Amino acid sequence: MNDFVYNYPLLVSGTLVKRYKRFLADVELVNGEIVTAHCPNTGPMIGVSDPCSPVLMSCSTDPKRKYPYTWETIQMRDARRTWVGINTALPNRIVKTMLEKRLLPELGNYSRIQPEVAYGRDRKSRVDFVLWGEEGEPPIYVEVKNTTWADNGLALFPDTVTTRGQRHLQELMAIVPQCRAVMLYFINRGDCDRFSPGDTADPAYGQLLREAVHRGVEVLPCRFEVTPEGIRYLGLAQLAY
Repeated sequence: MNDFVYNYPLLVSGTLVKRYKRFLADVELVNGEIVTAHCPNTGPMIGVSDPCSPVLMSCSTDPKRKYPYTWETIQMRDARRTWVGINTALPNRIVKTMLEKRLLPELGNYSRIQPEVAYGRDRKSRVDFVLWGEEGEPPIYVEVKNTTWADNGLALFPDTVTTRGQRHLQELMAIVPQCRAVMLYFINRGDCDRFSPGDTADPAYGQLLREAVHRGVEVLPCRFEVTPEGIRYLGLAQLAY
């Protein structure tokens, strides 16, 4: 019995050669073979894509896949040797499991979880989750953002200009106070105990986040420890802005 909120399958060890074309990475296996892996992360990956770093990959047995390997984690080359999650498909899956198990008491009571709900202007956006409670209680809109950029224990989001992220903040502000609106930052590394917007990467996002908080949007900076076996929830980081 473990306390993981997600268990990795058996992972393959290697060393990062290079990441390129956003979706691809070359990795040298322990036997010297170099394989091309799918990189499930389209962002700039500041500080988490350095060549020569240890990485772990999952391997699919699906014969239709062009690249059977998927890059899952990378280990920092500093004194702490922290593992960082790379696969951006996992945070929403993990948060859904945590919602089902009621592992986030800050969200209060709810009886139904609905993923990918259309909302916003002209209903052209989709929020990651809506939590429904008893009749008459306001629904809770939860947007999840993966966070891997860090600076000396401070987790930062975003790591690049994100007009989509800016729009999500504006749309969450628009539904308050009729609904609860929550920005959940999935801090995909265990070496950060504080969170702040990445103002140097996207100052407009930082301004919008502070305005959103002032207007009643809630922020949950959730800390996770990544290990070669699985991912643990560590609780909330401190807001540092």
